[in-house]
Amino acid sequence: MQLLLVDDEAHVVDRFSTTIDWKAEGMEQVYKAYSGFEAMDLLKQFSIDIVITDIKMPGMSGLQLIAEIRRHWPKTKCILLSGYSDFNYAKEAIIYQTEDYLLKPVKEKDLVDTVKRVKDKLLAEWEEVVSVQRLTYTLRENLPLLRANLLNELLQGRSIAESRLHDRMNMLELSDFEGRSFVLMMIRLEEYFLKVDPESLSWMEYAISNMVEELYGSRYKFWYAKDAHDYLVFVMAPRQEGDGKEDSLWFERTASSLQSAVSTYLKGKISILVSGSGQFPQDVREMYGRSIAAFRKRIANEQELFMRLEDEHATVDIHPLQNLYDPPSLIHLLEAARWDHAKTKLKTVFEDLEQRYPESQEHILEIYFHIASAYAYIAHRNGRHLSDMLGSDYDKMSEGNPFRSVNQLKEWTFRTLERMKQDTDRETKDTRASLIHDIQSFVDENITNDVSLQSIADHVYLHPVYVSKVYKLETGDNLSDYIQTVRMQKAEYLLKSSTEKIYEIASRLGYQRPHSFNHAFKKHKGMTPQEYRDQFT
Repeated sequence: MQLLLVDDEAHVVDRFSTTIDWKAEGMEQVYKAYSGFEAMDLLKQFSIDIVITDIKMPGMSGLQLIAEIRRHWPKTKCILLSGYSDFNYAKEAIIYQTEDYLLKPVKEKDLVDTVKRVKDKLLAEWEEVVSVQRLTYTLRENLPLLRANLLNELLQGRSIAESRLHDRMNMLELSDFEGRSFVLMMIRLEEYFLKVDPESLSWMEYAISNMVEELYGSRYKFWYAKDAHDYLVFVMAPRQEGDGKEDSLWFERTASSLQSAVSTYLKGKISILVSGSGQFPQDVREMYGRSIAAFRKRIANEQELFMRLEDEHATVDIHPLQNLYDPPSLIHLLEAARWDHAKTKLKTVFEDLEQRYPESQEHILEIYFHIASAYAYIAHRNGRHLSDMLGSDYDKMSEGNPFRSVNQLKEWTFRTLERMKQDTDRETKDTRASLIHDIQSFVDENITNDVSLQSIADHVYLHPVYVSKVYKLETGDNLSDYIQTVRMQKAEYLLKSSTEKIYEIASRLGYQRPHSFNHAFKKHKGMTPQEYRDQFT
């Protein structure tokens, strides 16, 4: 969680931000603001959970600030501090749904206890957000999309554990399909449909699914999705097992009725392909692959056709290495820098190759070209030459087909994968090191000007949250601590070498009140600014 302290008395903000171990209380980040306007700027930049604000501030009062927070960030919780015990203030605080109202001077323990209670309340509210009741409502709203996503995963051959698939099927109210025989019906939209805008096409596809339900619903349960090729794919399970031959004839006549209805009411043509019978879920991927191939080979560019695949499998001498293409793809794994997952995927591919086609030069080529193209894509996507990333191993690629055995290709594959990983890690580290250097240089050069997190983020053209997190990740320290260290070093220099008054030095270093500067300096050096200066006069 993130906390914001707001008070025009800077020493109050500085004291509470430094003397309380907020991390131990579950506050990952503590922000400081010395006016309501500064607080609003921070609220616009960061996802702040709890705001502790003074009630009386010039420009924008605490109550006005809370009203703005209620309007724009209703999930943010607010705690009021005030030196005024007037009941009217407490009454207004209640109206603005303030979580608590503490009178100054506030004891640290009381403040911490209040924050703990508010934090617990906030957590309880978020637990309610993800409660079963709300999840059920959300599930109902998004049921068609969730069903379509699951079907596409199965069509693409994504591996889903049996227990996990069972749970998802139950959740999506699809358990009637489990372990049942089914056929795939694929519909390709043609002619007029290819010319309409996406929004119109979407409702037309919805209309076609309703037509399928109207025509087939009495005898089949169905579940559909739009696939990567823009086909509408229906998994259809018979409500009752009937005469296969008679069912086949009925299916074809009904498909003709569907084509006629689409032509009449939607002014477009469709081609329909129906697979043979299979068992769910184990035959889904194979049925889908055969159906796609049949559309390509047999229907091709012809319009408004109906075709039924024969149940027997055609004799095929050679198959692709399906593991190579199953999601997630190698390119996606490399793009996301999921190196271990990429290595596991490639190990599976080579195991499949060694078991099925250990001497096949064609399959060695299939793997080699797939990997080489993925490597080239990632290198160029990162603005790099592949030859720079792979070094001497690039020569193997430029020679064409240098591999005559599975072992040679395997050794090259995993060696180059490791080189790409090392190169990417090194580039990331160099980029972050350069970023840290830019940040620290900006702070060093502008310590007497604006060195807010936003100004630093603007300087390096990144979001403030990212700047803060990367700095912490790379250095182990908070950026605010570095700024404070530089500010105190500058204070030491000015106290020793200049004749400026202490309040002038405080103002130069961004402190609105000398008292806040005195407090911060004493914490840094163990003595007041005046005591430090006296040592050198």
